[in-house]
Amino acid sequence: LPCTHSGTGRCFMTSQNHGFAVDADSLPNGWKVLFTNENDKTNEGIVHETRPYFSVQFHPEHTAGPTDLENLFDIFIDSVKSYKNNKEYSVDKMITEKLHFAAERPKKVLILGSGGLSIGQAGEFDYSGSQAVKAMQEEKILTVLINPNIATVQTSKGLADKVYFLPITPEYVEQVIKAERPTGVLLTFGGQTALNCGVELKKSGVFEKYNVAVLGTPIQSIINTEDRKIFAEKVSAIGEKVAPSAAVTNVEEAIAAAKQIGYPVMARAAFSLGGLGSG
Repeated sequence: LPCTHSGTGRCFMTSQNHGFAVDADSLPNGWKVLFTNENDKTNEGIVHETRPYFSVQFHPEHTAGPTDLENLFDIFIDSVKSYKNNKEYSVDKMITEKLHFAAERPKKVLILGSGGLSIGQAGEFDYSGSQAVKAMQEEKILTVLINPNIATVQTSKGLADKVYFLPITPEYVEQVIKAERPTGVLLTFGGQTALNCGVELKKSGVFEKYNVAVLGTPIQSIINTEDRKIFAEKVSAIGEKVAPSAAVTNVEEAIAAAKQIGYPVMARAAFSLGGLGSG
């Protein structure tokens, strides 16, 4: 059950509890809507503007449901403590402050570039990497770029704050991370080269070792979408239609799979976004 908090506008997943709702238009003076059901726009909670009263139509502690709003119990305990200590407090403000989301801005971001490119191959990743650097600059975030290809726009002088002309391999990238200590890394602007490298760094625990956050698409989502077998299983799991397929690693397996599926069939490589390391 998705519920939106009126004070912050944030939506939280909750466990459905009651099949009735208080009419928001019938609330007496001093009361206001605390949460709204995003499915049918009914009232899911009320709070008093000045007195320490609030209630919700769902169970934040329900073990069978989401736990997004377990902190409502913390707010209740904090309000009791404030009352016992004769401290001035407002439950409405306490809830808003507790549910307010303040994103931690990265100070320095490592961008894995497009790497070595052949003529006409994956040039769009040079462009996307350049745009990523510019976007970071607009947000006043330091950028460290790794790209061994000097003949790219993204390695132009004055674009990134620092450029390493090194191969995009786990060994070299770890050395740069160790030296620069970035707070975040962007993997999705360097084609298959950067994605493969990011997956290996995640598996080897390098990101956790140096406390580097993967920004944007999570590693597991990259694996799920690029591995055709896993992707087909994920699509099927949510009830969507997916063409019959099989993952193979050699010609013999391909012929056997084609006979099982039935001709005509189409063969396509996995992990083939573009750039060095595709397919």
